Amino acid sequence: MADPSSYRPSPGQIPDSPGVYKFRDEHRRVIYVGKAKNLRQRVANYFQDLAGLHPRTRSMVTTAASVEWTVVSTEVEALQLEYTWIKEFDPRFNVKYRDDKSYPYLAVTLNEEFPRVQVTRGAKKKGVRYFGPYGHAWAIRETVDLMLRVFPVRTCSAGVFKNAARTGRPCLLGYIDKCSAPCVGRVTPEEHRELAEDFCDFMAGRTGTYIRRLEKDMTQAAEEMEYERAARLRDDAGALKRAMEKSAVVLADATDADLIAVAEDELEAALQIFHVRGGRVRGQRGWVTDKVEAVDTSGLVEHALQQLYGEERGEAVPKEVLVPALPEDTEAVSQWLAERRGSQVSLRIPQRGDKKDLMATVQRNAQQALGLHKTKRASDLTTRSRALEEIAEALGLDTAPLRIECYDISHLQGDDVVASMVVFEDGLARKSEYRRFQIKGFEGQDDVRSMHEVIGRRFKRYLQEKERTGEWEQAPQATWETPETGEALPGAAPALTGPALTDSPTGPAPTGPVPAPAITAVSPADESEPREDDGRPKRFAYPPQLVVVDGGQPQVAAAKRALDELGIDDIAVCGLAKRLEEVWLPDDDDPVVLPRSSEGLYLLQRVRDEAHRFAITYQRAKRAKRIRSSPLDDVAGLGETRKQALIKHFGSVKKLRQATIEEICEVPGIGRRTAESVAVALASAAPAAPAVNTATGEIMEEDDGGTS
Repeated sequence: MADPSSYRPSPGQIPDSPGVYKFRDEHRRVIYVGKAKNLRQRVANYFQDLAGLHPRTRSMVTTAASVEWTVVSTEVEALQLEYTWIKEFDPRFNVKYRDDKSYPYLAVTLNEEFPRVQVTRGAKKKGVRYFGPYGHAWAIRETVDLMLRVFPVRTCSAGVFKNAARTGRPCLLGYIDKCSAPCVGRVTPEEHRELAEDFCDFMAGRTGTYIRRLEKDMTQAAEEMEYERAARLRDDAGALKRAMEKSAVVLADATDADLIAVAEDELEAALQIFHVRGGRVRGQRGWVTDKVEAVDTSGLVEHALQQLYGEERGEAVPKEVLVPALPEDTEAVSQWLAERRGSQVSLRIPQRGDKKDLMATVQRNAQQALGLHKTKRASDLTTRSRALEEIAEALGLDTAPLRIECYDISHLQGDDVVASMVVFEDGLARKSEYRRFQIKGFEGQDDVRSMHEVIGRRFKRYLQEKERTGEWEQAPQATWETPETGEALPGAAPALTGPALTDSPTGPAPTGPVPAPAITAVSPADESEPREDDGRPKRFAYPPQLVVVDGGQPQVAAAKRALDELGIDDIAVCGLAKRLEEVWLPDDDDPVVLPRSSEGLYLLQRVRDEAHRFAITYQRAKRAKRIRSSPLDDVAGLGETRKQALIKHFGSVKKLRQATIEEICEVPGIGRRTAESVAVALASAAPAAPAVNTATGEIMEEDDGGTS
């Protein structure tokens, strides 16, 4: 616990202008971000007598080790910079709302030549029009099914669309007139886009125009005795009316507004939002947060507005935002919302009438959400705490292992050997900390040796980071093992020169020397930039209290040996064997057997299974990429277009291999030098074994460029 007086700045150092301030801990991680009209007054409030501070504020200032600030010109800029930093650094002491589920949206891909209507979740994309969120995906599909009678917009995937265009036959929706079939040219791209824009206008609340137009056309068709057309128009109008009925009118003046309500207690807060468009509730969502900072209702509302509209522009920000309490600086927040919308935004508390009644409904939803969440959360916290305590007791640990790392090795008969590292903190998966490894120190299948390599590489990176920041000095008795001879040598381990760790959970690692600055979460190209003060979580910089390996006594011994070689003796190691779910400890001949009903065993199983899933997913992706490879991939200067031209001209890699250089030169875009390179590459690559149809026993000819 730090003493705030040890890093308290003198009052003269702090400016009295608007700005944003950051508290950092001893590892230089940003733990709190705040804004202020007057930085000097606000920051000074944190350095009062600890007894007079709110318990959450006291916890923050005693965890922090430094404070810094950035001056801005206006309070609106401070609001925007605070939101940006909270999103970037994810400070642990800031209120962060988390969705209680992933809500579905209705999306219209106006960024495509032929816009598509679809149900989607997750991050929003540029150029796509979104409506919602909705409570259930089936509700969206029912509405879309009704509206496709009037607005037959494409709903098929890119693969189905391309296949229909290739065959000249539309899908079933095209035959039953619920799609205008742009794939086969029934409508032009301009006509189809107009249909999509009309669909969006109707969903945005401009409904009366279309229904009146349909009814007018229906009357005219009846007068002209076109009764079949009139009946269809009647059914179309009915379908639109039924679609409208699925969202009841709540505000009679066709209001576009978002209503926000908050239910809170001393520890947590639940927030509910109703999205009203055209006077109808078009979507609803809920958030729950821990009150990790001393914040009142107005502060919770301000954080909610930042998170809700921080990434939005234009009509996604409504004309009215109705809240239970106004933020501390209402004028600055209103101006910030107006800048994001591009026009004036009314931020106020409803006082009377329909809007106040609807706000009461939203408030009841927030209260119910908080009650339901507390019921679930109490059970979850109790169970996770008991599981961690059981693990600590079974393994003889001094404290509960709040951070657990688990490692697994995956391969297919010795090929594509990879490893995974998953992280659980407080009994919950922390997927942003997951890492993947490629085993390149040796060839073949050896799980024990692979485990030794992975543990060694991970904790060498950890020690490099500690040494770089001056938090650790290599003990004289520590040794490191040379990869060439296996000889144990005294002193600190040198910088890694073998296979490097992956930089992220989504990409393979570069090989070659890895200098110490690469510990931070940056790409190798950015290693020259200073990273010690960026405040972001650094890769491999934080040690676990417990390392779990997927395996028995040999794997545990290998992991322990890797830690001993690095001089690390304060991290516990255990292994979980799949056969009998036994827990193995280093240097113990007998395993620890936890009861089958043990919450600790269940947590270890979850950690192990997650590591196995992550490893096998990576291994399969790596193997699939290798299988899809072709000898043509190794030809310098041969891009995908000319590669496909060669395959299309000859029909397969097998026939291309049999062609002469002169025949290869006949392909448009292929010169003699490239043809020679292609011939050499194909001649040096051994042809693959023929594929066999397992149903008939027939040997199948190679017909594509995927393998050779």
